[in-house]
Amino acid sequence: QVPLAESGGGLVQTGDSLTLSCAAASGRSFKAMGWFRQAPGRDREFVAANTFTGSTFEYANFVKGRFKISRDVAKKTVYLQMNNLRPEDTAVYYCAGDPDRGYSGGFAKWYTAWGQGTQVTVSS
Repeated sequence: QVPLAESGGGLVQTGDSLTLSCAAASGRSFKAMGWFRQAPGRDREFVAANTFTGSTFEYANFVKGRFKISRDVAKKTVYLQMNNLRPEDTAVYYCAGDPDRGYSGGFAKWYTAWGQGTQVTVSS
Protein backbone atom coordinates (compact mmCIF):
# COMPACT_ATOMS: atom_id res chain seq x y z
CA GLN A 1 0.00 0.00 0.00
CA VAL A 2 1.34 3.38 -1.00
CA PRO A 3 1.56 5.45 2.20
CA LEU A 4 0.95 8.79 0.51
CA ALA A 5 -0.88 9.64 -2.69
CA GLU A 6 -0.39 12.88 -4.58
CA SER A 7 -2.89 14.35 -7.01
CA GLY A 8 -3.57 17.59 -8.81
CA GLY A 9 -0.66 17.76 -11.22
CA GLY A 10 -1.09 18.71 -14.84
CA LEU A 11 -0.10 20.91 -17.75
CA VAL A 12 -0.47 24.66 -17.21
CA GLN A 13 0.85 27.86 -18.73
CA THR A 14 3.29 30.36 -17.26
CA GLY A 15 1.59 32.44 -14.61
CA ASP A 16 -1.13 29.90 -13.89
CA SER A 17 -1.94 28.37 -10.52
CA LEU A 18 -2.23 24.76 -9.44
CA THR A 19 -2.97 23.06 -6.14
CA LEU A 20 -1.49 19.68 -5.32
CA SER A 21 -2.98 17.38 -2.70
CA CYS A 22 -1.39 14.57 -0.76
CA ALA A 23 -3.54 12.15 1.19
CA ALA A 24 -2.35 9.60 3.71
CA ALA A 25 -3.41 6.02 3.12
CA SER A 26 -6.12 4.50 5.26
CA GLY A 27 -4.78 3.66 8.68
CA ARG A 28 -1.71 5.83 8.26
CA SER A 29 -1.02 9.21 9.78
CA PHE A 30 1.96 11.51 9.63
CA LYS A 31 3.25 14.38 11.69
CA ALA A 32 6.03 15.91 9.65
CA MET A 33 4.93 16.58 6.09
CA GLY A 34 6.74 18.09 3.17
CA TRP A 35 6.93 18.54 -0.57
CA PHE A 36 9.92 17.86 -2.81
CA ARG A 37 10.34 17.95 -6.56
CA GLN A 38 12.61 16.44 -9.17
CA ALA A 39 13.13 17.84 -12.64
CA PRO A 40 14.58 15.73 -15.46
CA GLY A 41 18.31 15.30 -15.04
CA ARG A 42 18.35 16.98 -11.64
CA ASP A 43 18.44 15.81 -8.05
CA ARG A 44 15.35 15.82 -5.90
CA GLU A 45 15.05 19.16 -4.12
CA PHE A 46 13.10 20.49 -1.19
CA VAL A 47 10.08 22.69 -1.86
CA ALA A 48 8.10 23.22 1.35
CA ALA A 49 7.36 21.72 4.76
CA ASN A 50 5.29 22.38 7.83
CA THR A 51 4.83 21.06 11.33
CA PHE A 52 2.05 18.79 12.53
CA THR A 53 0.29 21.74 14.09
CA GLY A 54 0.88 23.90 11.05
CA SER A 55 2.54 26.55 13.17
CA THR A 56 5.91 26.45 11.44
CA PHE A 57 6.55 26.68 7.71
CA GLU A 58 9.64 26.45 5.59
CA TYR A 59 10.01 27.13 1.91
CA ALA A 60 12.79 26.86 -0.61
CA ASN A 61 13.95 30.30 -1.71
CA PHE A 62 12.81 29.74 -5.27
CA VAL A 63 9.15 29.33 -4.22
CA LYS A 64 8.84 31.90 -1.44
CA GLY A 65 5.92 34.20 -2.06
CA ARG A 66 4.51 31.93 -4.77
CA PHE A 67 3.79 28.57 -3.06
CA LYS A 68 1.90 27.84 0.14
CA ILE A 69 1.79 24.61 2.12
CA SER A 70 -1.19 23.77 4.29
CA ARG A 71 -2.82 20.75 5.80
CA ASP A 72 -6.20 19.44 6.87
CA VAL A 73 -5.50 17.20 9.85
CA ALA A 74 -8.99 15.72 9.88
CA LYS A 75 -8.66 14.67 6.25
CA LYS A 76 -5.01 13.62 6.72
CA THR A 77 -4.20 15.67 3.66
CA VAL A 78 -1.50 18.23 2.93
CA TYR A 79 -1.76 20.74 0.11
CA LEU A 80 0.67 22.73 -1.97
CA GLN A 81 -0.87 25.80 -3.54
CA MET A 82 1.33 26.99 -6.38
CA ASN A 83 0.83 30.43 -7.89
CA ASN A 84 2.59 32.29 -10.69
CA LEU A 85 4.07 29.09 -12.05
CA ARG A 86 7.17 29.25 -14.22
CA PRO A 87 8.64 26.81 -16.75
CA GLU A 88 11.44 26.05 -14.27
CA ASP A 89 8.81 24.71 -11.87
CA THR A 90 8.29 21.80 -14.24
CA ALA A 91 9.03 18.62 -12.28
CA VAL A 92 7.58 15.59 -10.61
CA TYR A 93 6.33 16.70 -7.20
CA TYR A 94 6.57 14.28 -4.30
CA CYS A 95 4.87 14.33 -0.95
CA ALA A 96 6.79 13.04 2.07
CA GLY A 97 5.87 12.28 5.65
CA ASP A 98 7.11 10.92 8.92
CA PRO A 99 4.84 9.47 11.61
CA ASP A 100 7.07 10.29 14.55
CA ARG A 101 8.94 13.53 13.87
CA GLY A 102 6.98 16.68 14.47
CA TYR A 103 8.97 18.47 11.79
CA SER A 104 11.47 17.30 9.20
CA GLY A 105 11.99 20.49 7.22
CA GLY A 106 14.07 20.13 4.10
CA PHE A 107 15.93 17.01 5.21
CA ALA A 108 14.78 14.22 2.91
CA LYS A 109 16.37 11.56 5.12
CA TRP A 110 14.06 12.59 7.95
CA TYR A 111 11.01 11.49 5.97
CA THR A 112 10.24 7.78 6.04
CA ALA A 113 7.26 7.68 3.68
CA TRP A 114 6.98 8.99 0.13
CA GLY A 115 4.31 9.20 -2.50
CA GLN A 116 4.77 8.17 -6.10
CA GLY A 117 4.75 11.72 -7.40
CA THR A 118 2.60 13.86 -9.64
CA GLN A 119 3.82 15.58 -12.79
CA VAL A 120 3.60 19.34 -13.09
CA THR A 121 4.46 20.82 -16.48
CA VAL A 122 4.53 24.57 -17.06
CA SER A 123 4.63 25.72 -20.65
CA SER A 124 6.13 29.04 -21.69
